[in-house]
Amino acid sequence: MPDTTYHQTLLNGPAFDMIRVEGGTFRMGDDDSEEALDREQPAHEVKLENFYIAKYPVTQSLWKSVMGEENNPSAFKGESRPVENVSREDALAFISQLNQLTNQAYRLPSEAEWEYAARGGRKSQGYTYAGGNEIAEVGWCNENSGGETKAVGLKKPNELGLFDMSGNVYEWCLDWFGDRYYQECLEGGTANNPRGPETGTYRIFRGGCWNYSPERCRVAYRHHDRPWRGYPYLGFRLVMAAE
Repeated sequence: MPDTTYHQTLLNGPAFDMIRVEGGTFRMGDDDSEEALDREQPAHEVKLENFYIAKYPVTQSLWKSVMGEENNPSAFKGESRPVENVSREDALAFISQLNQLTNQAYRLPSEAEWEYAARGGRKSQGYTYAGGNEIAEVGWCNENSGGETKAVGLKKPNELGLFDMSGNVYEWCLDWFGDRYYQECLEGGTANNPRGPETGTYRIFRGGCWNYSPERCRVAYRHHDRPWRGYPYLGFRLVMAAE
């Protein structure tokens, strides 16, 4: 049986863990809940290969070890808090530097990989949020955050052992946003390892955050913005392929 965790060490920085996610087929999107938005519909079938995803969003400690002590953009400082105030372009610059340091091929998750992992992959129990049906147990939103980010890993993990996928900070994904993309996926049959539309104006981010409502922390919730924008509620998480 393959290892379920990949442990990455850095010469002059903190180590971090990647959780192996066994691929499979799942229903992406939300046609059922009262909170579902048009951009979460229609739900459609997606098939994914195995991959690794980070146990936590990238922390400020990890960011600084790669980008430099003086280059921490975060509004809410703390070594164990997620790095935020980063654009998608900033995240890609970090990943490029990290890959040079580690000789690995880390990247951002596709939107489908992110949602599959947040739902718990093959171990999914069908929860509203990543790890449960009560946001207070699994994530930080405007109801319990006190108006700031929190250190990663303080709430319950989901079925795969992943933390902070609902709330704390939104997380950038690979995909462009397209108004009709989910409909196109449904019409095309099972989508195999989808990466979103070929072009667009906005990039996807997922997961909810500390200053928005619980509804935005649902595993199906989608949001998007221009890739050069960063906000104090927006960070990212690492993914890499599994052999």
